[in-house]
Amino acid sequence: MSERKPTRAAFAFVFVTVALDMLALGVMIPVLPELIRELSGGDTASAVDTSGVFSFAWATMQFLFSPLLGTLSDRFGRRPVFLISNLGLGLDYLLMASAPALSWLFVGRLISGITAASFSTAGAYIADVTPPEERSAKFGQLGAAFGLGFVIGPAIGGVLGEYSLRLPLWFAAGLSLLNFCYGFFVLPESLPKEKRAPFTFAAANPLGSLRLFRTQPALIGLALVVFVELLAHTSLPSVFVLYADARYGWHEHEVGLTLALIGISSTVVSVLMVAPTVKRFGERATVVLGILMGALGLAIYAAAPNGMLFLIGTVPMALWGLDGPPEQSIMSRIVGPKAQGQLQGGISSLQGVAGMIGPLIYSRVLSAALRADTSHTLAGAPFYLAAGLMLIAVVLAWRATRVLPPMDEGEAPPSIGH
Repeated sequence: MSERKPTRAAFAFVFVTVALDMLALGVMIPVLPELIRELSGGDTASAVDTSGVFSFAWATMQFLFSPLLGTLSDRFGRRPVFLISNLGLGLDYLLMASAPALSWLFVGRLISGITAASFSTAGAYIADVTPPEERSAKFGQLGAAFGLGFVIGPAIGGVLGEYSLRLPLWFAAGLSLLNFCYGFFVLPESLPKEKRAPFTFAAANPLGSLRLFRTQPALIGLALVVFVELLAHTSLPSVFVLYADARYGWHEHEVGLTLALIGISSTVVSVLMVAPTVKRFGERATVVLGILMGALGLAIYAAAPNGMLFLIGTVPMALWGLDGPPEQSIMSRIVGPKAQGQLQGGISSLQGVAGMIGPLIYSRVLSAALRADTSHTLAGAPFYLAAGLMLIAVVLAWRATRVLPPMDEGEAPPSIGH
């Protein structure tokens, strides 16, 4: 099974794998901050600070271990990394669902950060099985798998959370273990043995994975754009649940449905709009347009005085999804087939750094706003900050995409450490 050559159905396999992963992640989003608040004593401001620490710890594990798993996937193939990730996540959700204290929940988040590697591996998998000229569309469809998980997951999590804050975690454990079984019996390997790269510790460590971007000048600017966007995006998982509770009085049910609406909108953009937009306007304009829409959406989230106006921001926020697929397509063409896992590991390292910095910043900005203003009109400060970062990303993206690589596969950069 593991040596079976990927066919056109290979993309469907990885799509389902990622969708199930995101579904498992999505069901816990509406309840995890509330569970942290429950286990930490019930104070909202304290829960905001604690959530920031949890997010920092998770991102630190991603920063440390994602490059390792990405490099291992270049050496041993994508399939085993998928399987290890899904099995680890399933067992970890079981641990968090039964956590008797905040310290146990914290350990669970550390393990989750280590094992949650299938997202970056999925990007490498798609690059393995997709011609360069089709990658923007395929990365857009992969984004739909993320959106699909967020359509169903948070809604389920919100409904289950009404009965018990731990029930969504049990559900997520079942999904991840089911995903492991699916991958074990169905998912073929995508990286032939002759295209695998030797393993080096220099490439597998976080700083080594980031050095990949220095091997090709065109990668440096794009990597900076990706980092700034990731830093802005961390505002959402860091403070959204507690922000919505404080400003609009939303609970698990409303949060779950709102996240489902965001997921539906993102899925529509990923499936129906990425490919025609790239074809009509080109990769550069699509990237810039997507970032601008993200800035607008975050500004609306920050300014909305009520939940109805907040939901208007869902439209431009969904259009933010236009930029990711062409960004990944450009970067995947610059590196060669032997470095796709290393590239995705490098992107995961950027995500880890952003995830380490962002939650600490945004949680403290929100905590300060809640303490300074009992009417909570200043609670949108984290999203204003994120919108400002997105405007910086627009300028960086315009400069970084002045010269685009050809659609022919690029030569692999020298392996780090060789």
